[in-house]
Order: sequence, then structure tokens, then C-alpha cells
Amino acid sequence: MAFEVTKETIIGDILEKDPSTAEYFMEMGMHCLHCPSARGESLEQACMVHGVDADELVEKINNHIGN
Repeated sequence: MAFEVTKETIIGDILEKDPSTAEYFMEMGMHCLHCPSARGESLEQACMVHGVDADELVEKINNHIGN
């Protein structure tokens, strides 16, 4: 079964599946990807904090990982 990212997906899970997705988090200003609290946030939570559209980021990441 393919790995599909949703707004509820935990950032740490995304990074473990495909570390190259880090660029998308860095682009939105999330430079603390290695801190435990950041890795434990959902994609939607991180987007809210950084003022990013979660739906757009979900689409970008899924396109990047081949979904």
C-alpha cells in the first residue's frame, strides 16, 4: 500500500518515509525539523503555526512521493 500524506499525518512519519520532503518544510520556515516536538506535529498543525495552506502542502508532498 502506498504512503499517502494527509493533513493529519505526523511530520516525523513523512520525513522517515522520504527525507527529501524536508525541503518543503524548510521552505515554509520550519527549520527545527529535528526537534522532537516538531516531528510529533501533524502537517496541519505545522501549517497553522507557519501560515501555510495545508491542502496545498499535502498535494505538493504527495506529488513529490509519487501519489
